[in-house]
Amino acid sequence: MTRIAILGAGIWGTALSLVLSRSPRSHEISLWVRDAGLAEEIRRRRENVSYLPGHALPDQIRVAHELDKALSAATIIVGAMPSAHAREVYSAAAGRVAPYTAVVSATKGLEPATHARMSEVIAQSLPAAYAPRLAVLSGPSFALEVAHGFSPTAVVLASHDAALAAELQEEFAAPNFRLYTNDDILGVELAGAMKNVIAIAAGTCQGLALGSNSLAALITRGLAEMSRLAFALGAKPETLSGLAGLGDLVLTCTGSLSRNRHVGMELGKGRLLAEIIAGMHGVAEGVGTAAALLALAGEHNIELPITTQVEAILHHGKSPREAIRAIMERPQRKE
Repeated sequence: MTRIAILGAGIWGTALSLVLSRSPRSHEISLWVRDAGLAEEIRRRRENVSYLPGHALPDQIRVAHELDKALSAATIIVGAMPSAHAREVYSAAAGRVAPYTAVVSATKGLEPATHARMSEVIAQSLPAAYAPRLAVLSGPSFALEVAHGFSPTAVVLASHDAALAAELQEEFAAPNFRLYTNDDILGVELAGAMKNVIAIAAGTCQGLALGSNSLAALITRGLAEMSRLAFALGAKPETLSGLAGLGDLVLTCTGSLSRNRHVGMELGKGRLLAEIIAGMHGVAEGVGTAAALLALAGEHNIELPITTQVEAILHHGKSPREAIRAIMERPQRKE
C-alpha cells in the first residue's frame, strides 16, 4: 500500500484526495489541514464543508493537523497549498520526510516575493537529496469536476526523472482521470502560473461585455505572451500547445468555475479588488502572480503587454477600459 500525504486541504487538495482514493492502486491518504479547527470539523463530519461540500471522504483518507502525523511513512507528498505559503510548508516538512519520498507540486503559481517556481521553492526548502524526486502536476482541471469524477479529465505530470513520472502516472490514474507525462517541468510550471493572469484579463473582457471577438483575441494573444516568456526561459513549444498550456488556458479563461476569471469579471463590472477577494472562498493565484511574472520577464527583456495591463488594473488603479484601450492602441505589428 502506498502512503500519500497531501499538504493543503483547500478545494484542490481535497479533490486530489478523492481522486487518489478512487485509484485501482491501494492508497492510504493523509490530508493535512493547516487550520486546527477545520481539521477537527472535517474529521468529525467526514466532509470538507468549507471548501468541497457534498463530497464524503472515504475511510482511507485520514485527516491530520499535525504535520508529523500527516507525513509519517509517506512515500509520496503532494503539495496543494497556495503559492504564497509553499516555502513555509515545505520548510516545515524538511526534517520529516525520507530521501526516497517523491514530492509532487500541484500548485499553479509563482512565489510572490521571489517569483520562484514551485519546484525551485521545493528544491530550496528540502535537502538536496530530494531534487531528483520532484514532479509537477498541472493541466485543465477544475477541482469541483475532478471531485465529482463524472467528467473525463486529462492532466500533465512532469518530471526530469522518466521512471518517477511513469511510477506516479500509475499511482495517480483513476477512472476519468488520465495523466500524460513529459520532462518539461519549467514549461508546465510557467504555463500554469501565466494562464491565471490571462484568465483575469479574459474575465475583465467578459465583465465589460466586450463580446466573443475580444475573448478569442485575448486568449490567442495570451497564449503568444505565455509562449514568448516560456521559450525565452527554455520551455518546449509542445508544452505550451498542450494540456498544461493551451488546454489550461482555454479552461481558465472560459469556465464558470475559474476563480481568476471571476476576479476579472467583477473588476470589469467596476468592483474593487479588495471587495472581490473578501467575498471569495479560495485563492485566485493570478492576483499575486502578475507582478512576479513581470519581474521575471524584466530580467530577460521580454514584453508582456497583457500581464502589464492586468497588474495595472489589480494594483495601480487603472480602469479596465483604459487597460483594454492601451492594448488596442499599441503599435501595429506582424503576428
